[in-house]
Amino acid sequence: MSENKMLEDIVREVLKSMAGAPASQATTCQAPASTGLCPERDYPLASKRPELLRTPTGKTLSDITLDKIMSGEVKSEDVRITPETLRMQAEIADGVGRYQFGDNLRRAAEIVAIPDDRVLEIYNAMRPYRSTKPELLAIAEELEVKYNAKINAALVRESADVYERRNRLRAD
Repeated sequence: MSENKMLEDIVREVLKSMAGAPASQATTCQAPASTGLCPERDYPLASKRPELLRTPTGKTLSDITLDKIMSGEVKSEDVRITPETLRMQAEIADGVGRYQFGDNLRRAAEIVAIPDDRVLEIYNAMRPYRSTKPELLAIAEELEVKYNAKINAALVRESADVYERRNRLRAD
């Protein structure tokens, strides 16, 4: 199978899965969330509330077609997830009691604003014995100040403390 054919098949399956779920009847939301999303009524967002979803470049789901992908009109930066979409997904997760998953999605919403290469550098710095406590605290400060990633900054600070208690910091 050629690479183009395989890509075409994958994109066709993704588009089919995004558009294939039928709209549901109106439901009463058992766990209304802060912005009004209701898991029973609104999930999955791609099929039940596609008007809420935009790519970082402003495209809607209906703007992303196989023809546009194959012609190069839709590029990889056009299909990245946005912080807003991740926060909406977090709200849906909270609405069904999956709070840890919701917290993970909120952390991800902060991370998408950070360049990929920096995320990888931070990931490597967070591995045991790779950083000193001051280096980890500097990363936390950078996350909070430069990227407004307060949730992730708190996680890095907590990790620095845990690594210190468990003797997992790099020796100076």
